Amino acid sequence: MENNEKVSVEDNEKVSVTSDDSKINYRGWKVMPFIIGNETFEKLGTIGTLANLLVYLTTVFNLNSITATNMINIFTGSTNLATLLGAFLCDTYFGRYITLGFCTVASFVGLLVICLTAAIKSMHPPHCGRESTTYTGPTVGQMAFLMVGFGFLVIGAAGIRPCNLAFGADQFNPNTESGKKGIDSFFNWYFFTFTFAQMVSLTLIVYIQSNVSWALGLGIPAALMLLSSIVYYMGRKLYVKVKATGSPVTSIVQVIVVAVKKRRLNLPEYPLDSLFTYMSPQSINSKLPYTYQFRFLDKAAIITPEDKLNSDGSACDPWNLCNMQQVEEVKCLLRVIPIWVSCIFYYVAVVQQNTLLVFQAIQSDRTLFNSNFKIPAASYSIFSMLTLSIWLPIYDRLIVPSLQRVTKKEGGITILQRMGIGIFISIICMLVSGVVETHRRTLALTKPIGIEPRKGAISSMSGLWLIPQLAIVGLADGFALVGQVEFYYKQFPENMRSLAGSLFLCGLAGSSYLSSFLISIIHHATENSAIGNWLPQDLNKGRLEYFYYIITGLEVINLGYFILCAKWYKYKGVDTASSIIELDQLSKKI
Repeated sequence: MENNEKVSVEDNEKVSVTSDDSKINYRGWKVMPFIIGNETFEKLGTIGTLANLLVYLTTVFNLNSITATNMINIFTGSTNLATLLGAFLCDTYFGRYITLGFCTVASFVGLLVICLTAAIKSMHPPHCGRESTTYTGPTVGQMAFLMVGFGFLVIGAAGIRPCNLAFGADQFNPNTESGKKGIDSFFNWYFFTFTFAQMVSLTLIVYIQSNVSWALGLGIPAALMLLSSIVYYMGRKLYVKVKATGSPVTSIVQVIVVAVKKRRLNLPEYPLDSLFTYMSPQSINSKLPYTYQFRFLDKAAIITPEDKLNSDGSACDPWNLCNMQQVEEVKCLLRVIPIWVSCIFYYVAVVQQNTLLVFQAIQSDRTLFNSNFKIPAASYSIFSMLTLSIWLPIYDRLIVPSLQRVTKKEGGITILQRMGIGIFISIICMLVSGVVETHRRTLALTKPIGIEPRKGAISSMSGLWLIPQLAIVGLADGFALVGQVEFYYKQFPENMRSLAGSLFLCGLAGSSYLSSFLISIIHHATENSAIGNWLPQDLNKGRLEYFYYIITGLEVINLGYFILCAKWYKYKGVDTASSIIELDQLSKKI
C-alpha cells in the first residue's frame, strides 16, 4: 500500500478500494500454501540444523559442554537480537516481501556453510575414538569458517523472524469480520504447522545426523532451505505487498525528544480540548483513545506560540510538536515493556529444556523398549513440540468456544491471563526437572550401564523419564509463548507490527543471554565449593538439580511480578473508565 492509500471498510474480504481507485486483493487463505510452505521448509531447514548443533559442537568440533552451551545461547540470542535491525530496515526501506526473500536466501547460504564444515575434513578437528583420552580442539580457521555460517544465519533470522507473521497477516483484510477471524485463526494454525515441521526435523533429520552422517544430515536442511526460497517466490504475483512507509522508531524518538524539550510546561486540566490532536489521513493506524498513563508524554502535544502548522493542519516541525496519536502510540509501547521483561524470565525455564536437557539425555539410557534403537539426545525436544501440536487445535476449537460461552470474552480468557497461566506451568516444569535429574544422577552413581566418552557414567534411568518435563514446557508454551505473540500483535499500533515481532524475539534473546549468564555464574561460583561444581562436564559429579531449583525460585518471583504488571496494564483502544477492569481474576485462576 502506498502512503496515500486509504483502506475503506467493506464486507468483502478480497477487495478494498483505495483513494486512487486501485484495488487490493486480499486472497487470505488462498496464498497460505506459499506462506506456510515457505515457513515449514524454513523451519525444517533451520531447526534440522540448530536442534542438534549442541551435539555437533561437542562431538565433531570437540568443544566442552559449558563452552558449547554458552556458544549456542549467545548465537541464539544474537539471531533474536538482530531482528531489531531487520525490522527497522524492513519498515524503513525494503518492506516485508523483499526482506523475507533476501533473508531466506541468506539462511540457505548459512546452512550450506555449516554443512561444508561437516563434509570437508579439513573444516573440522580430527575425529577422536571412543577410547581416546586426548581431544584436539578446532583451529582458528575452522572456527572462523563455522562463524561465517552462523553469521549468515543471523542475517537470515534478522529479517525472517520479525516479518513472517506480519506478512501472513497482511494477506487478510483487517476491516472485515472474515478477515479478522482469519488473522486470529492464522496465529494458532501458524504455530501448529511449524511445530509439526519441527517434530519432523527433530526425529528424521536429527537421527540421520547422529546415526548416519553429519554431512548428509546437515545437507538435507540446506536443501530444504533452498526449497523454501523457491516456494516463497512462487507466490510473488499473488501476495499483498505492503510497501515500506518509514520506521515507527522515528515517531517514537520524536515524542520523547519533544516531551523532554517541553518538560517545564504545565499540562492542561482538560487535555483533549487543548492538546494537538491532528491525525494524518495517510496513517494506517487505528485512532487511539486518550489514556492517563504516562501523562508526562502529553507535553509533546502542547501547542506553543512558536509551533507552526501547515495548511492541512499538520505540524511544520514534528521535532517541536507531536500529535496525540503519536503520543498514545508511544504509550502503547511503554505499557508493554514491563510485560516483556516478565517474558524474558519466563523463557529461561524453556531454554534449559533445549540445552542442558540434551546433556541429561546423553547420560541416560536412551534405548527404546529394550531394543537396539537409541533415541538421539537432541530428539527429545520433540515431546514438547508434540504436546504443543496436540494442545493448540484442542484449545482453538474446543476450549476457547467453551470459555467464550462462560466469560463472554473474545478469546475465552484475556491474553494476559493466558500468559500468566503459562508462567505458572513453567514453575511446575522446573520442579519436575529437578526431581528427575536427582533420580537420574542417583542411578548413574549406583547402577550405571556404561560410560559416555568425555562425559562419564550412563545412568540406568530411561530417557523416557525426561518426557514429563518436556510435555509440561510444551503446555506452558501453548499458553505463554503463543499468547505473547498474539499480545504483541494486537497491542501494538498497526505500523509497529514488525517492531512487535522483533521485540518478542529480543525477549527470547534476553532469555538466552540471561541463561548463559546464570550458567557461567553458577559454574564459576561453585567450582571450589564443598560439594563441588554444580555444572561440570560430567553431570554425575555435579548438582544440576540445584541449578533448576534456582530457576524455579526466579520463576515464582517472576509470576508475582507479572500479576502486578497485568493488573496495572491497560489494553490498547480501551477507554480510561474501563482501565480499572482488567485481570482481577488472574491470581484466582492460577
